[in-house]
Amino acid sequence: MIKVGLVGFGKAGQAVAQVLQDDPRYKLCWIARRSAVASAKPAPDAGVPMATLASPDDWGQWLDAHPVDSLVDFSSPESLHLYGEQVRRRGLMLVSAISAYSDADLAYAHTLAKDARVLCSPNITVGINFLIMAARLLRKIAPFADVEIVEQHFREKPEVSGTARKIAQSIDVDEDRITSLRLGGIVGHHEVIFGFPYQTVRLIHNSIERRAFGTGAAFALAELAQCENGFYTFDDLMMRMVRKELLNRPAQ
Repeated sequence: MIKVGLVGFGKAGQAVAQVLQDDPRYKLCWIARRSAVASAKPAPDAGVPMATLASPDDWGQWLDAHPVDSLVDFSSPESLHLYGEQVRRRGLMLVSAISAYSDADLAYAHTLAKDARVLCSPNITVGINFLIMAARLLRKIAPFADVEIVEQHFREKPEVSGTARKIAQSIDVDEDRITSLRLGGIVGHHEVIFGFPYQTVRLIHNSIERRAFGTGAAFALAELAQCENGFYTFDDLMMRMVRKELLNRPAQ
């Protein structure tokens, strides 16, 4: 059983906590936040302690008293720099689902990967990462096709979706081909539209409930546990599975 510490307890963190608690492969040992502001919901289980960890020293003392095998982060880019040296020192697995890392943040995460297994993915759902794989393949098959990306999220989300930017980067199209819509309480919708002569292909992913982030984090932890130290993306883990499946397929 993998011992997990969850960083962040907003709407996504609350849903992820529920999934991790229900999965027998993991033990959710505690939940950490950077501030003591009361969250909308209580901890998912009275037996799961919650801590306010606002400095690197706080993190060192907390992990000495409450050791875990891995961290799952659904908080903010700043948190990486608070716990990062503990990841390095202790060789913790890190699954980070932060969508707004700067280039400097990612460069720092890469340095941690020399001594630990680190995964960073702006969208941690299995479905969206499968969509990205399919979009990359179709882009290779038909580089001449017109491509547009549409992303829809809840009204309060301020920035362009990090997932949409990742899709654009993955298939080598300009970010000005992204259309963003903010409507009501949409959890997340991403669509890649390929315009061919005489036909159109639409690849669509909808996050129906935030617990999809939890199942993605659970998948990432299980796969990361089988990897060596290094920096990984969700794509890397999925391609690892695809290669394994292809190699194990009997010859026709």
